[in-house]
Amino acid sequence: MTSDFNPDVDIYNDYKESDASSLNGKVTLRERVNAVYKVLDGLRKQGNRSISNIAMNAERRATRYFRGTRAPSADSVNILIDGGEKREHGLGRKSEPLLSGTAYCISSCSMILLNKIVLSSYGFNAGISLMFYQNFISSVVVVVLALCGVASVERLNWKLIRVWIPVNIIFIGMLVSGMYSLKYVNIAMVTILKNVTNILTAIGEYYIFHKRQNQKVWTAMFLMIISAISGGITDLSFNLKGYVWQILNCVLTASYSLTLRLVMDKAKQLTRSGSLNEVSMVLLNNLLSLPFSILLIFLFGEWEYVLNVDVVRIPMFWVLATTSGLIGLSISFTSMWFLNQTGPTTYSLVGSLNKIPISLAGIVLFNVPLSLPNFFSILFGLFAGVFFVKAKM
Repeated sequence: MTSDFNPDVDIYNDYKESDASSLNGKVTLRERVNAVYKVLDGLRKQGNRSISNIAMNAERRATRYFRGTRAPSADSVNILIDGGEKREHGLGRKSEPLLSGTAYCISSCSMILLNKIVLSSYGFNAGISLMFYQNFISSVVVVVLALCGVASVERLNWKLIRVWIPVNIIFIGMLVSGMYSLKYVNIAMVTILKNVTNILTAIGEYYIFHKRQNQKVWTAMFLMIISAISGGITDLSFNLKGYVWQILNCVLTASYSLTLRLVMDKAKQLTRSGSLNEVSMVLLNNLLSLPFSILLIFLFGEWEYVLNVDVVRIPMFWVLATTSGLIGLSISFTSMWFLNQTGPTTYSLVGSLNKIPISLAGIVLFNVPLSLPNFFSILFGLFAGVFFVKAKM
């Protein structure tokens, strides 16, 4: 009987592969080869049978042979242990997106709430000084982590700094405007007005990068405009100065993301490794902001205010200010961690959903005067933001 099936070769190869993957193959190889010869001998005696019967009988004989009274070998134990470790490792990987996402949400919520407490509850009227202190704390922590070998940071050079200065100036304006908007506007309305940033960014992408958006995205942006206008009209604690700061913050935030995309490729070429990781960008932004912040502090006369205001003599104020600086840095790290574990789409969606608990917490913790129309406009704006991210997907 002629056939492409060659039992001698195929069965031997199966055992050979099994032995190659064993941790103790030298001990069991001789026994397994003897078993193969016994199986082959039986196959020769049954040459007039069909291939299926040969395979069935061979399987039965091999099974009966290996079902002896031998104790479990070290191979079996090791395989079971390795399998258990792989299952545990797999569970660990599955839980990392949940842990990173939770850490990112907690950091983001905590940062906004702490800034609101420092600026409003303590009546601290020096947003630039607070930004300087937070960036100083972040810079110190990153430098220490780099010296300890925990974080990898690119070496800074003058060419890189010169290219990065426009990005950093916008970054400083973004932080300062965000500080002052939180001082005068409640957290719920700040989160709604931040939707304007998405609209400005989409328009900038269209004109600068020629990136077209689909109809669902433009519909979502239209809904966000309606929610922002209706929210402002129904806001019982409306403050014109705060709204101006927040609109300016939206413009600067959109400009920051667009400018960052423009200079990123050029900045990478000016580094030794040819790349610029997120930790290096965090250090670059925070370090470069310090001299500019000092200049603005003296220009706006905040140094005199900080020296004379009573709140700086309260230890709890410094605890909260220092904590906000550490949390600001943690946002950078947790966002990178979460982005690496999931992807840009999930990251954006969670960031949009994260506005809902922030808004509700701000209303409850700071006793924001709220009307029913304003509450519905806030909810409408929050879900318009979620719809925007879904449309971008």
